[in-house]
Amino acid sequence: MTADLVIRGGTVVDGTGGPARRLDVAIEGDRIVAVGEDVGRGRRELEADGLLVTPGFVDPHTHYDGQATWDPVLAPSAYHGVTSVVMGNCGVGFAPVAPDRHDWLIAMMEGVEDIPGTALHEGLQWDWESFPEYLGALDRRPRVMDVGTHVPHAALRAFVMGERGSDPAIHPDQRELDEMARLLAEGLDAGAVGVSTSRTENHRTSAGDNLGTLRAREPELLALASVLRERNAGVFQFLSDAYRTTDDDFAKSEFELIARFARTSRRPVSYTVQQDRAAPERWRDLMALAETLQAEGLDVKAQVAPRPIGVLLGLQASANVFTPSRAYGKIAGLPLRERVEALREPNLRRRILEGHAHLTSGPDAFAGFAFFGRFDEMYVLDDPVDYNLNSSRSLAAAARRLNVDPREYAYDVQLQRGGDQLIYVPLFNFVHGNLDAIREMITSPVSMFGLSDAGAHCGQICDGSMTTSYLSLWSRDRRDEDGLPVEAVVHQITRRPAVHVGWLDRGVIAPGYLADLNVLDLDGLACAPPEIVADLPAGGRRLLQSAKGYRWTVKRGAVTFEDGVHTGELPGVLVRGAQLGRS
Repeated sequence: MTADLVIRGGTVVDGTGGPARRLDVAIEGDRIVAVGEDVGRGRRELEADGLLVTPGFVDPHTHYDGQATWDPVLAPSAYHGVTSVVMGNCGVGFAPVAPDRHDWLIAMMEGVEDIPGTALHEGLQWDWESFPEYLGALDRRPRVMDVGTHVPHAALRAFVMGERGSDPAIHPDQRELDEMARLLAEGLDAGAVGVSTSRTENHRTSAGDNLGTLRAREPELLALASVLRERNAGVFQFLSDAYRTTDDDFAKSEFELIARFARTSRRPVSYTVQQDRAAPERWRDLMALAETLQAEGLDVKAQVAPRPIGVLLGLQASANVFTPSRAYGKIAGLPLRERVEALREPNLRRRILEGHAHLTSGPDAFAGFAFFGRFDEMYVLDDPVDYNLNSSRSLAAAARRLNVDPREYAYDVQLQRGGDQLIYVPLFNFVHGNLDAIREMITSPVSMFGLSDAGAHCGQICDGSMTTSYLSLWSRDRRDEDGLPVEAVVHQITRRPAVHVGWLDRGVIAPGYLADLNVLDLDGLACAPPEIVADLPAGGRRLLQSAKGYRWTVKRGAVTFEDGVHTGELPGVLVRGAQLGRS
């Protein structure tokens, strides 16, 4: 037999968690047809000796809802071995939508997910109104990877309730509950992955308003849960302030709501779990909740991140260390090159440093600016980026070793690389200055990889590279400390999330499964420093992060990337609902 494509002699980590083996993989059309030591010849062969062969990565938590309607590549995920994504998370998205609510949905996405409104206004064609019509629009556009999407609760609520639906203090009447349930059923029948919601104060529109879903009551959420159960379809993705609250009663009420949704729907549920500095041990309660519900036979998982989640500061980013200083504000609008020149002027430097010190520390400091003076919590991004963080590598620690003032040191750092140098400030999962909590999260039997937010937070966060750092950090860089077997890591970013959302046709290298694969050099795997690029519609800017070490990425049997460069192939499709296993 001559196959279309043979990947020859690689170390196959098949996604099941089983041991790695040196095998060949044969592909016909969009399916794997043979895995073994003698699979015959291929019309094209990829020599994988010394390389890892893994299933294509599955990211269950992205925000490409707008980008997927105009961008066929879906970077940065495509650069990091991802071949399938789920969108519509956190209750936000662009369907269903009434014709007069376009601007409101854009303001919602701009505020919640930091996606430039100008880019959304320019890029979105709005050739849909209902959720099934939105799926149709996605279906018509070719891309490098498969996409699926939730029905977003905030959009659904606003569509049914109009202006009232954007107000968290107003609750739907029975007629509106029935209509929301009908539209969710319609979305599931058309191919929605599930339904998502947001219950966090952090999620606000660009006008500063809370989302209408913030305090949705039990009848509203259980109406949605009942649809999932009646249809025996779909999953529920839940974001709540439960992980960050210091109020035990509030946490308990949110836990009870999650439990009632899981018991009512009898469908897979996942919710965000992070370590927050305000409540550094609350995440343990959320993990325990998932354990309790799993013991009842319910499919409930904690979505966790494999590295600290934080913001990026720099002269090209949305904010930099010296943004609070009034002296800096006077030059903030200059082009980068002119700003860098101005920042090198001694008198301006002195005024910026003095203003920064006054506003961020001491008795006259503003509480809201204290963040910009926490030099012990700032990290200089190397090239390649080293996410194996600990407090000894902080900006302040480096300044002390050089016997210089941290504020002066930060000033010089931001001028490096022509003003492109970025500083990383972990906000979650790094309260104690080490990765111990993260390791405990990702090794829990109730956890699932997620929270990359790829496609969102364009000016401050760039976590779409989490698949790459998960592999390189936990199965290579910490190999001699508390690292994890490569087989376990690959399982977490392939088969486990795929099964959770019902995509049983991918995430495993075995005959009959989709031919979604990565061929990579684990020793050379690395994340480049994020860069600001202006490639969104209307010249919108975003942080973009590439990778090294991916030799080939294969999607549905087509080689889509070779040495990090797109080949031009666009085999990705819209995934409608659950998918059966191997053919």
